[in-house]
Amino acid sequence: MGAIYRREMGAFFTSGVGYVFLSVFTLLSGIFFYFGVIGSGRADISPMFSSMFLVVLFLIPILTMKLFSEEKKNRTDQGLLTAPVSLWSIVLGKYFAALTLFIIAESVVFIYSLFIAIFGEVMWPSLLGNYAAMLFLGAAFIAIGVFISSLTENQMAAAVASMLALFLLYLLDSLAASINVNSGSELVQKCLGFVQNAMYSISFLSRYNGFTQGVFDLSSIVFFVSTAFLFNFFTVRVLEKRRWS
Repeated sequence: MGAIYRREMGAFFTSGVGYVFLSVFTLLSGIFFYFGVIGSGRADISPMFSSMFLVVLFLIPILTMKLFSEEKKNRTDQGLLTAPVSLWSIVLGKYFAALTLFIIAESVVFIYSLFIAIFGEVMWPSLLGNYAAMLFLGAAFIAIGVFISSLTENQMAAAVASMLALFLLYLLDSLAASINVNSGSELVQKCLGFVQNAMYSISFLSRYNGFTQGVFDLSSIVFFVSTAFLFNFFTVRVLEKRRWS
């Protein structure tokens, strides 16, 4: 896993993807920091993190689009799959490389905390809670992106499909709220109510917003970690099928 991790970290910067991701993330987070925190004269960084959900949603597919699709396109995937390493090592090596780059980008928030100190005392519990929320959200989104990248050899298709999938997850709350649970027969109402509750229970946005509002929910952390594990498992299954096909 270590060799694959180092290889992918190097590939991020030789291909330029790493520089683009870090630059755009820093630029957009800086804009939200200025208008949400500095511009309002507040010492609370939560408004910036609340706005960064959509930024993460659209940037992570760029980070993950080439991880497996490029291997498949260049026909280097067979050499990788037949190497004397486990599939979990391959998947996790790529996954943790993407996650490391995400953590580096996210850590710019600690630079912003120096500016916050100019206006007042840094609210460290809120800052660290929001940082952890975005970290766990990114970990889940990266796993989804890695899985989608393993399904195609076209990088742009992987990026667009990942964006659509993550955007659909972003809309879950709105879609759930649009369900009229009072229409139809009693059985239909129960079914609609069950679907609505299920959609709310897997809402990434509401769980993430809970952290930005100062609510530390252990169940939300378990949800994000479980999502990351589940989609990494799906990726392993895809590679396992390809290895024996």
